Amino acid sequence: MKILITGSNGLLGQKLLHKLRQDSSVQLIATSKGKNRVSEKNGYTYFDLDITNNDAVAKLIASEKPQVVINTAAMTNVDLCEDEKQACDALNVDTVKYLADSCTKIDAHLIQISTDFIFDGEDGPYTEEDIPNPLSYYGLSKLKSEHLLQAHSVKWTILRTIIVFGVGENLSKGNIVLWAKGALAKGEPLNIIDDQFRAPTLAEDLADICILAAKKKAFGIFNASGKDIMSIYEIVERIAKHYGNSTDNLNKISTATLKQKAGRPPRTGFVLDKSRKELGYNPHSFEECLTIINQQLKH
Repeated sequence: MKILITGSNGLLGQKLLHKLRQDSSVQLIATSKGKNRVSEKNGYTYFDLDITNNDAVAKLIASEKPQVVINTAAMTNVDLCEDEKQACDALNVDTVKYLADSCTKIDAHLIQISTDFIFDGEDGPYTEEDIPNPLSYYGLSKLKSEHLLQAHSVKWTILRTIIVFGVGENLSKGNIVLWAKGALAKGEPLNIIDDQFRAPTLAEDLADICILAAKKKAFGIFNASGKDIMSIYEIVERIAKHYGNSTDNLNKISTATLKQKAGRPPRTGFVLDKSRKELGYNPHSFEECLTIINQQLKH
């Protein structure tokens, strides 16, 4: 099977690259904007691709003819999306159309990553059938891309995820677990919100469900998060306890005190029954994730 991934320099993209390049049944094409930032260069072919350029997307997909495209590229800075709606749509919506159009021409299957931020958080955890109602432009852009695929003739999978974290190399942005681990180790006073609830997702788990969906060419929407739903405060508290750091400097604050530009859903989390049953998805517990991360940081 020939698989093309977009955003291979990002956290999820890197995890997919490392898993798929070692799979003898897969011929892997990795793409990202600019030079390849992954130090391991064997087991795949890399192309510099700006997926906001429709012509470049069409040309590469037509020449390489992948059977599956996994789109991991996105603008995910929620407050920045509020300020730069045009740039947000260009990367989160328009590119999905370009990929879908190009995939249709060669009968390829497109896997798109979506988010819990398509929901308003009044009624979490959510199943795949629950009605979206985004509170932010980021959430709206991801919902637009879902609607685009559902109306398109392309074969598609939508994987909805929540707070992806993990260890990568040369990443352009951090993630909550690595940030909290570092700050707790220094004993810095931390103000953490306790009125937002999420199910954080290990990047390896998200990569696994992408691969499961790719190999089955699974059609439809699937929830793809971690299994433990907890407040942001509890996430940091559990990180502290796991790594043996004091929680004395942790202070609870409310979302309202942050005065963030974009609205955040208070309580999300996903029901994973469909993904477990139809795809064989089996994410790690949060503590197992923290152990994996510690091992990776040591290397």
